[in-house]
Formats: sequence, C-alpha cells, structure tokens
Amino acid sequence: MQITEKIKSFEDACAHHGIEPNIPDVSGLMPKHQEAVVNFYKLSVITSALNEGWEKDWNNYNEYIYYPWWYVETLGSFAGLADAFTSYAVSYADALLGSRLGFKTRELARYAASQFRDIYREIILFTYPKTNGNSDQSE
Repeated sequence: MQITEKIKSFEDACAHHGIEPNIPDVSGLMPKHQEAVVNFYKLSVITSALNEGWEKDWNNYNEYIYYPWWYVETLGSFAGLADAFTSYAVSYADALLGSRLGFKTRELARYAASQFRDIYREIILFTYPKTNGNSDQSE
C-alpha cells in the first residue's frame, strides 16, 4: 500500500510514527500566532510520515526537495489559495515554508497540497482568531 493511501489525516501521521495525536500547548504565545504554530506542528508530523524517513542530503546538490506552492486568489476563491503546484529547492529554503516541510517527490508535494490544503492555509494566510469582538491581537 502506498504511503498516500495510509496518511489521510494528522491522526494517521501520528499513528505512523507511533505517537499520540496531541497538540502542543500554545497558550503562552500571542493569540494571533497560536493556530499557525499548531498547524506547522501538524504539517511537520504529516510531512515526516509521507517522506517515510527520507531527509534531504544538503551535501548532494543533485537531490531535490519538493514543496507545495500556491498563489493567493482574492477573487472567486473561498480558501484564498488557488492552483496549487509544486516547486523544488536544491540548496535553499523557501522563505514561506522552509525545508522542514519539503518532500522527496513532486507527487508527494502535490498530494500534501491537495489533502492538507486547509492546514497549509492556516500557516500561509495570516488570519486573526475569532474573539469577543476585540480585534486587538497584540497581546
């Protein structure tokens, strides 16, 4: 069975690693960053599971690392992210996601972009959490 058939959720990725699907405590962080930190953790676990132990060899300039790529669509796209595709990096980390969330194949990057789009959106698009009408999230 292919790894993409096994990993359909954060919980699946945790089970793959033999860990509990616990979310890190982010209560000490600024409220506007809490959801992004939780989702970065989720994507780190998911990416690691999908890569099945593979890690980029940074000394091998011929080995690529693939990652999802979007452009922000403000008209006609509820999610704000449209037309996912993949790109790769040889020896640099993209300023948006970084190499920790990179994949060993283009196909895995495309799968993650599609299957986990909502989790990526919470990292890429900056949104404030819902509060009691208070838009000041500077705390």
